[in-house]
Amino acid sequence: MSEPQPTAKRKKPRGIARLIAGRCIACGARCQSACPVNCIEMNDAGEPIVEAPKCIGCQKCVKICPATAMDMYFTAEEQQILAELATSAAPVEDETDPEAAALSKKLSEYKGVWVFIEQTEGEPARVSWELLGVGKELAVKLGVELCAVVIGDGVEPLCVEAFAYGAQKAYLVDAPVFRNYRTEAYVEACCHLIETYKPEVILMGATGMGRDLAGAVATRVGTGLTADCTGLDIDVKRNLMQTRPAFGGNIMATIMCDKFRPQMSTVRPNVMPMAARNEEARGTIVREEFTVPEENILTKVIEIIRDTHGKGSVDIAGAEFIISGGRGMMGPENFALLQELADELGGVVGASRSAVDAGWMPGDRQVGQTGKTVRPKIYIACGISGAIQHLVGMQDSDIVIAINRDKSAPIFEVAAYGIVGDLFQVVPAITKTIRELKQKKS
Repeated sequence: MSEPQPTAKRKKPRGIARLIAGRCIACGARCQSACPVNCIEMNDAGEPIVEAPKCIGCQKCVKICPATAMDMYFTAEEQQILAELATSAAPVEDETDPEAAALSKKLSEYKGVWVFIEQTEGEPARVSWELLGVGKELAVKLGVELCAVVIGDGVEPLCVEAFAYGAQKAYLVDAPVFRNYRTEAYVEACCHLIETYKPEVILMGATGMGRDLAGAVATRVGTGLTADCTGLDIDVKRNLMQTRPAFGGNIMATIMCDKFRPQMSTVRPNVMPMAARNEEARGTIVREEFTVPEENILTKVIEIIRDTHGKGSVDIAGAEFIISGGRGMMGPENFALLQELADELGGVVGASRSAVDAGWMPGDRQVGQTGKTVRPKIYIACGISGAIQHLVGMQDSDIVIAINRDKSAPIFEVAAYGIVGDLFQVVPAITKTIRELKQKKS
């Protein structure tokens, strides 16, 4: 008695690409550049013309079109085959794209979310702990470990501290050559770890050190890097959705690196909320015996000179109360009104970019995309219209109070309390009221 022969698999039709009338936005021939068989030509209007006999149904033109102006067309014969397959119990063989399959296999080799723990002479940067907070959320969505990367000399205690802020594992590269930050040495260490353990996501602070290191590492490993992100998330295809201001801060763009790994982002200090600390948390320390010969490093640290700020310099990034002025202040002498209010509240005076560019306030007081990102308890915006460049630097304040003559100013959209009026009358009135309340209390 002969054994039953296995049922042959039927191939599923792939269809032919076509243009949907009225939808093309003439984006610049993206569909044509994506076609692997050169079956798309562009007409004078910048619209695609598909040579149907040459189309292989790979759908790359459909996927890349930003206006969803392309779809797949099935002939009557193909539609009949699809209908039969839908009602048949016979196995169906989907044609696979070799290029897509190879890419999928390559990307699947990378797992884990890494946060670079920035330190200077053993003192960690606060932004590293902030990144562990958002990194934990990303790791949960991806179903992977959250890992800290600690590089330095005698910095093992930072691994334990990283566990307290949510890291499950810490990769430690500890050697005298890493005592002071030097680009060449740290790049070699980071690339060694990446090549060995293949992380899926790497986050670094958008500080002087982080920006320098992230760019060099991304270039070396051949991957993408999005700088100064204000939001991070994961899509259904495990891509890191990196949101940042674009076009001079006029729009918010979400960028994805869908064909390369690791996916790298830098995030400015005070953008992400501080991770909760758990002193009882424990993790695994992976010690990498890796070093770089001193003679291979061109940069030598002769002396460290600490930046001593002048008497009038303040750190607005850590302030709990900030009173900021913009173009509506009309001149540098009027910032004295804001200083009086700041003194009563125990806060500091900030400024918008326009005020700094006009020379009314020093650059270290600037709040915004090209200034500092702040998260105070109370942020009072005086004479600031609320351009997106400024909003990205202060929109995460606990309470925003806006004072502006223009009732339609964008700043009111993010304000918890808005005062439409003359700041030269409103601010002194608020200062006077606070003084009176403090006197009564005393």
